[in-house]
Amino acid sequence: MSAPDPFDLILFGATGDLAMRKLLPALFLRDRAGQLPAEGRIIATGRTPQSRDEFLERIHTRFSEHRRIAKLEPEEWQRFSSRIDFVPVDAEDPDSFVALGKTLNNGSPTATAKRTRVFYLAVAPGHFVPLCEQLNQAGLVTPNARVVLEKPLGQNLASAQEISERIGAIFAEDAIYRIDHYLGKEAVQNLIALRFGNMLFEPLWRRDWIKDVQITVAEQIGVDGRAAFYDRTGALRDMVQNHLLQLLCIIAMEPPTSIEADAVRDEKLKVLRALRPLEGQQALRHTVRGQYRAGAIEGKPVVGYQDEEGVAPSSQTETFLALRAEVANWRWAGVPFYLRTGKRLQERSAEIVINFHDVPHSIFHVTYGAGHPNRLVIRLQPDEGVRLHLMAKTPGDRMRLRPVSLNLDFSETFRDAQEDAYERLLMDVLRGRLTLFMRRDELYAAWQWIDPIIAAWEEAGDAPKPYTAGTWGPAASSALLGRDDASWQEES
Repeated sequence: MSAPDPFDLILFGATGDLAMRKLLPALFLRDRAGQLPAEGRIIATGRTPQSRDEFLERIHTRFSEHRRIAKLEPEEWQRFSSRIDFVPVDAEDPDSFVALGKTLNNGSPTATAKRTRVFYLAVAPGHFVPLCEQLNQAGLVTPNARVVLEKPLGQNLASAQEISERIGAIFAEDAIYRIDHYLGKEAVQNLIALRFGNMLFEPLWRRDWIKDVQITVAEQIGVDGRAAFYDRTGALRDMVQNHLLQLLCIIAMEPPTSIEADAVRDEKLKVLRALRPLEGQQALRHTVRGQYRAGAIEGKPVVGYQDEEGVAPSSQTETFLALRAEVANWRWAGVPFYLRTGKRLQERSAEIVINFHDVPHSIFHVTYGAGHPNRLVIRLQPDEGVRLHLMAKTPGDRMRLRPVSLNLDFSETFRDAQEDAYERLLMDVLRGRLTLFMRRDELYAAWQWIDPIIAAWEEAGDAPKPYTAGTWGPAASSALLGRDDASWQEES
């Protein structure tokens, strides 16, 4: 695949965890793969003044700890590091943007204005608008400029609208990249290929054949130094409003007319608008909030959420959420979509489980055991792959069945062609591809569905249910599915 056009990528928050752990390694790995043009520059910014050499030393140290970078060849490091400059920038100091402009223009404003210019805002959402307005006032937003926004985009619909409108006054909608790294995962890409590149599943992908859909994103970590952010946010805003709803959209959407950005995003928007509202008592009945207490993760003791440094005393923020959603259209009417996410859970995993109906009449004297004999599991982490569960005869002279699975392990099948989600998404930004990024109306539709849930919790004074760290969350999560004679599929 050809390299993108010459670019300047201005990385705000370059000294932060996301940039050091994900973004800079992703850019290096694409450079190693020969996908970055020789004329591509990376302008790193941070509030704390430091020299370029000091910043490069920090990157080099982090790269040496990175699993996929492993041995760093001197010529690779020289090529990549030569792309990088560092400029201290403070969102409240207009003079620092003048210094940034001098580095960008580098003595030739006309030439640099023709390059693709990407502003990546790997900073707290409260800085999005001030940074964009300062960039605009400093004359740094060129006709070829793009801006990348990390989630969360707002705390509710009103704040999301304000952010979008103010940034939209500076950047055109097709220059705004609202990033959700789950959409860059290989397994999510293969979900799209599975659905729309194979005739096999399309006749089955509907209410007549599918009993329920389960989406789980489970983490073993706690707030991990993000207590100040997380305690204002919670699992619903942090994970469901973006990651899990986007996965639901890909599963439930109608076939788009093409893979082009607006064709795909039009269909996702229809799903969001078809979600049956969860308001008042319905919101309380179909959601389960939880908050972890002290327990153990992989045999090591961990403190409860309220004992984490930076968490407000007696905090009522949910660290776990399970909910039951429905897509009210002809394809999915009556099919429950169960969404579950949480911190300090038993395993780190992210997967989508499609449970098909049982056979209407079994001629075999067998016990299927827990779950359904036929289910499709799309696993997103820690390993990416697709597994189809079927029933098969065991060897011997009697007709006995047992579950078997057809397994596609992407790390094995495509061993030499692995990409991290951020690698793919960064290259899409540089190439101007919007398919895997949220559009403004998608963002609004998601918040329109989320806001009544939050309002119902607040009105009822609904407190999160306690669960022990290292488990699968509150028992009420299982009861939520039990009302539909269903259960969480925790064995893939």
